[in-house]
Amino acid sequence: MKRIILLFVALSFFSFSAHAGEIKIGYVDFKKAVSESDQGKEALSALEKMVNEKKEVIDAKGNEIKKLDEELAKQASVLTPESLKKKQSEREKMIRDYQRMVKDSEEDLQKKEIEYIQKISIELRDLLEKLGDKEGYTAIFEVVEGGILYMPKGFDLTDKVIKSFNETTAAAKK
Repeated sequence: MKRIILLFVALSFFSFSAHAGEIKIGYVDFKKAVSESDQGKEALSALEKMVNEKKEVIDAKGNEIKKLDEELAKQASVLTPESLKKKQSEREKMIRDYQRMVKDSEEDLQKKEIEYIQKISIELRDLLEKLGDKEGYTAIFEVVEGGILYMPKGFDLTDKVIKSFNETTAAAKK
């Protein structure tokens, strides 16, 4: 609802401004710009590496639990009640540790993903502001689900923004 009101206000603004001069409108698929930029690809690669590293540690812990389960199944009939209880308690602790490890890993990955996206988003918005000023855009919209229903492809600035962003970040690294 908020977006519809915003779009209505923007369109009203454009209709009043039409008499003042040329209206230049563009739109950007921000999600695509973030994910397909070089910086976005690097971030995705770093996240995939983190996922694989964490998965390796989690899988190792899961294998320890399976091994303990197998030991318990084999030795359950020969263990004293105290030893069996101790092994079961050890198993329960390992499962809690495993669950905590999975949860912590998911949270770490989510935080890192947000951190990467925020950094790229801030830089992209700065670039869009400069592009808008430099090229005289009246407005640049973001493509969001349910936001813009139709706009000619000629107004799509996404590829231009990705190219410019890649050039800017590459120049900054040198």
